[in-house]
Amino acid sequence: MKSEFVFIALPASALIAPSAFAIQYLTVEQAQHAIFPGKSFTAAPMKLTSVQRKAIEQASGVRVLHDEQQVWRVSGGGWFIVDEVVGKHEFITYAAGLTADGSVKQIEIMDYRETYGGQIRDQKWRAQFVGKTSKSTLKLDSDIKNISGATLSCRHIADGVKRLLAFYEIALKH
Repeated sequence: MKSEFVFIALPASALIAPSAFAIQYLTVEQAQHAIFPGKSFTAAPMKLTSVQRKAIEQASGVRVLHDEQQVWRVSGGGWFIVDEVVGKHEFITYAAGLTADGSVKQIEIMDYRETYGGQIRDQKWRAQFVGKTSKSTLKLDSDIKNISGATLSCRHIADGVKRLLAFYEIALKH
């Protein structure tokens, strides 16, 4: 019995991985006005010390990815923070608005780079975070509902918000 191998030549374009899926839903300015309509913003970026970083990680149970945090003071009180978390493979950029007392006013998904799981943009799902503080559990399937097909995105956004609330307590609260 004789075996034969057949080789098929493929065009080079067939060997290149497709480009990543990415959608920008909101710019920083659009997210600011979605969360705090009619307010003005003053940039107040924060660079964490190693002591603050460790304290945030300990308080939240979530790893701090960056030493610098994009933060704006909101006229009349409150904070606007841009952050990112890893979804399944790619970063998800989101914004959190915190009231003057450090509770979540609203979150917005700004950039979503995963091929699926974008249901986390649903207003009803994001509304679960409103009123949460650093004392809230913020745990998937506990006080934050999961979305089937978006489990990692849901879990990582919940972890990110938990980390930002600890950031508020340790670095922003005066």
